[in-house]
Amino acid sequence: MVTALDDADINTILVVTAHPDDVDFGAAGTIATFTDKGVQVVYCIVTDGDAGGFDRELDHGGMAALRRSEQTEAAKLVGVNDVRFLGYKDGSVEPTLGLRRDIARVIRQVRPDRVITSTPERNYARIGPSHPDHRAVGGATLDAVYPDARNPYAFPELLADEGLEAWTVREVWLTGGQANNHYVDVTATVDRKLAALRAHVSQTAHMDTLDDFVKGWLAVNAQAAGLPEGSYAEGFQVVATA
Repeated sequence: MVTALDDADINTILVVTAHPDDVDFGAAGTIATFTDKGVQVVYCIVTDGDAGGFDRELDHGGMAALRRSEQTEAAKLVGVNDVRFLGYKDGSVEPTLGLRRDIARVIRQVRPDRVITSTPERNYARIGPSHPDHRAVGGATLDAVYPDARNPYAFPELLADEGLEAWTVREVWLTGGQANNHYVDVTATVDRKLAALRAHVSQTAHMDTLDDFVKGWLAVNAQAAGLPEGSYAEGFQVVATA
């Protein structure tokens, strides 16, 4: 059983997801607990989510700009002010060398102790987390963590041209999988999580039962974590990477 690093030893966290709103569905309650403790959290969003939306009147360019704005506002609600977008095309992300390099660049820039990203595994119990972009980003992020970001000879242009020294991430937390081995009590921050999700108006305005839907699976996590009835929790698979 992998034991997560003590949060008291964590100074900086990088969250890497495929789309705007992925972090808010998967980990916003947990992010709020980190920022409340003074931990610096940075978001890296691989796409602008231009293929998302319901009852849309905007073209892809307009939707991309809207979703960047929504994610920026959602991040502020849980204490995150540094949000970076890589600009990949929504719906066609692949775990290429180029994506690995781009994520390794951000890792070397941010120099996080912990990285949070999507699981690269398909979830057969709940299909939502298994979007191809999620799995591609999760796989590329794990590859960027090991071996790319820590190896000074991987993507040497990052060091030679940009002065970005190698960096070793100590652990990765994966969201959306079936192998959770760590839970975070988000009972005190669940309202901020829901507010962050509602900030993604283009994605959630049509969801009349959003609160019940989200609280339902958070309650299941809390039960798995052995928390008291009425509690809410987010689940992760912790992977030691140091």
